[in-house]
Amino acid sequence: MQFTPSDTAIVVTDPQVDFLSPKGVTWELVGENVQENGTVEHLGQLMATALESGYGIFVSPHYYYPYDRRWEFGGTLEQKMHEISMFERRHPLDMTDFEGSGADWLPEYKPYLQDSRTVVCSPHKVYGPQNNDVALQLRKRGISKVVLAGMSANLCVESHLRDLLEQGFEVAVVADATAAARHPELGDGMAAALTNFRYLAAEVLSTQEAVSRL
Repeated sequence: MQFTPSDTAIVVTDPQVDFLSPKGVTWELVGENVQENGTVEHLGQLMATALESGYGIFVSPHYYYPYDRRWEFGGTLEQKMHEISMFERRHPLDMTDFEGSGADWLPEYKPYLQDSRTVVCSPHKVYGPQNNDVALQLRKRGISKVVLAGMSANLCVESHLRDLLEQGFEVAVVADATAAARHPELGDGMAAALTNFRYLAAEVLSTQEAVSRL
């Protein structure tokens, strides 16, 4: 892939406290891999370089509102997210108690994510971007290539990868700017994701490789 600011953008999934901070509700599951990969530092490096080099950042966040608790079924991790109040907000138009909550941006990312150039898309609700406006926002800017990073590797990142590919985008994944859970029964999410990244993505990059080419 050849990266240029005119046709390439950074897409970041779920750069939020609940995934990336010891204060987050998933830290017991993902924290070890976040630290091993240097995910927090690498994702920050990627976003800083993107803005410095003139690339757009498009964020696909994850929020749940009280009415989402009325869903009658869901997959294993989807149900778990509701049980532990992950990414929970009062209402789409009510920011009460949002600051510093699990749904908020990781504090060190706020200079990048609250930059006027960054596009914060509508939230995805399960794992993929099929129900938000990521693809629309990218196409309206003439973007055909995506550098994908964020959380969580085998869930939201992989789901975004698969859908963006089906939408006709060329996608590279930054493998050490993501992480995943390790579960004694469900398995190693990062190992599963890396296998599929290699099968699916146009390229699988390290942060160092991505930054040098941006």
